[in-house]
Amino acid sequence: MDAERDIGTSGEGYWYDHADSITGVLTALREFRRAEQALRRRLSTEMGMNVTDLQALQHLIAAERDGLALTPRDLTAHLRISTASTTKLLDRLVASGHLARQPHPHDRRSVVIVPTEHAHEQVRERLTGMHERMREIAERVPPQARGPLVAFLREMAAHLESEASPPSLTPAS
Repeated sequence: MDAERDIGTSGEGYWYDHADSITGVLTALREFRRAEQALRRRLSTEMGMNVTDLQALQHLIAAERDGLALTPRDLTAHLRISTASTTKLLDRLVASGHLARQPHPHDRRSVVIVPTEHAHEQVRERLTGMHERMREIAERVPPQARGPLVAFLREMAAHLESEASPPSLTPAS
């Protein structure tokens, strides 16, 4: 049973006052986020990795594509995990042949983390079809709506990134 749906994402209930087009947009966004999170869990299970390992691998592949060399510290900041957790993650992915540690091109005291050709092959095998289908769906967004849609999604992402964690729930008295 999906807890989020139980507490009112259908446009009715205490999350929103009434059903309208704004509620529809927010409900669709929640449905997308829930599906994306479930996909990450499925992919990590199918690929024999935990979700954080998969996120690290995807981030490092994207950085390499953009010509960026990332250090373990960069990865720690991106994943928002401890340095000890990053070290364990890197050790696992280096041992599995998905990542390699290489000397930093400008700082000989540091290393950069790079995905291996094996990692690229594995990710391409598993994700190319999904990405092609996502592109087909995105192409159906009318060209004049794409700019505002991108702006909306980026603003929503920035809001979620900046939102402070609420206080812990307290037991009933």
